[in-house]
Amino acid sequence: MKHFTLLVAALALPRAAEAHSFGKLYNLPVPLWLYLYGAVAALLLSFVVTAWFGATAASRAWSAPAGIGGSGHCPRWVKAALPIAKAISLALLALSIYSGFAGSQNAYANFNMSGFWIGFVLGFAYLVALVGPLYEKLNPWLLIVRGTERLTGEWQGRIAAPERLGVLPALVLYMAFIWLELFGATTPRSLSVALCAYTLINLGGAWLLGTRAWFAQGEFFAVLLRLFALSAPLHWQQGSVRWQWPFAGLLRERTLHWSGVVFILFMLSSTAFDGLRETVPWVKLFWKDLYASLWLPLLGDNVVETYPRLKWVYLVWQTTALLLSPFVYLAAYLACLKLAQGITRSGHSLSELAFCFAPTLIPIALVYHLTHYYTLLFTQGAQLPWLLSDPLGTGNEWAWRWLGAPRAFILDAGLVWHAQVGLIVAGHVISVVLAHRVALQVFTTRRAAALSQLPMLLLMMLYTGIGLWILAQPLNPGGY
Repeated sequence: MKHFTLLVAALALPRAAEAHSFGKLYNLPVPLWLYLYGAVAALLLSFVVTAWFGATAASRAWSAPAGIGGSGHCPRWVKAALPIAKAISLALLALSIYSGFAGSQNAYANFNMSGFWIGFVLGFAYLVALVGPLYEKLNPWLLIVRGTERLTGEWQGRIAAPERLGVLPALVLYMAFIWLELFGATTPRSLSVALCAYTLINLGGAWLLGTRAWFAQGEFFAVLLRLFALSAPLHWQQGSVRWQWPFAGLLRERTLHWSGVVFILFMLSSTAFDGLRETVPWVKLFWKDLYASLWLPLLGDNVVETYPRLKWVYLVWQTTALLLSPFVYLAAYLACLKLAQGITRSGHSLSELAFCFAPTLIPIALVYHLTHYYTLLFTQGAQLPWLLSDPLGTGNEWAWRWLGAPRAFILDAGLVWHAQVGLIVAGHVISVVLAHRVALQVFTTRRAAALSQLPMLLLMMLYTGIGLWILAQPLNPGGY
């Protein structure tokens, strides 16, 4: 099995090899179990404090829809800038598509790769989590559909009662998008093809379901970014903007369909899977354990010769794991709710509880997203001004040379790790607090609300442990 050792080293340890090329590897400053103990202690303390003070006036004010001050009027400059922002949104989509077809196929030189994956998928997602539902106003695909409707009339849809679908169309597209991100090996040209295809899908979906229904249930960026926007400290309603406590918007959200629950859980599981698939234990599971029990008797022990055939099997294995991941999370989520149902002897059905508590998991999804990807904003994201001045990647970055804009910000590995740990723990603590506030609304007594959250606390501990373990793998020399 000498070939196996070489193959696993190539597949499982790319980050370690790259790190050694540029300097010393950063290892965990203390053992992982100490971080896990600290995280669990923080969750326990937050649970005790929340259960004790959960019904106080200050706690109730946190969920007040009216916010915490401000006139509520939208500033005039925001209204004046909105048409310009819409034009920029459409222009950036058009530029991304054009540069992918006409420009360099070097992913680091062409604007569309960094502009879409870093600027939009990452940067804009974090922006709406800070300021609210900007995407509802600036969605370029919605603007295209609205522009088409001016010529054809408003699209009411061809399917009766589309609400029965929930957000199932968005969930299917979301899964396809994550698969493309992880396994599609996109190039500037293929990304432009995907953006064109997604534009046609949105036109067809809006025609089929109706514009309003499609962009509430089918356009997955609209569904995803609306959920992220509920975390913002700004409350937008009927043309007015008011301050509110961060994450208070999630207390007013209610999931109405099982597809919405799975969508939220896929926000968690897809990010966790992205980290898991590059760990040594995961790669060894297929290329060592399963290889020895399944492939070795059929294909022989020369893994290098059989690799061309096995790589397709590996892709199917990875795809299956990705698609099943939200249902694994769903099983754990429902098991905890079933236990809570039994402890409290609640008359609420399991589906009612699942729908009520699903939005409280969104802070965890947000911090998972942040901890895994935010460093890209400082590395490749810093390239965006340069790339925007030379979107085709011709090498003529005239607009930014004279400014001396930095090409990248290299963050200290220790700072990154501690920030990741802090974000993971903070996200889970916020979810614990949110879940308790929802429990006070669902259950009749404070005692029942507190008891119902004991299984959810176990679930939060499980999610915290999984998140920290996955984050620690690139920094753990042994891979375990």
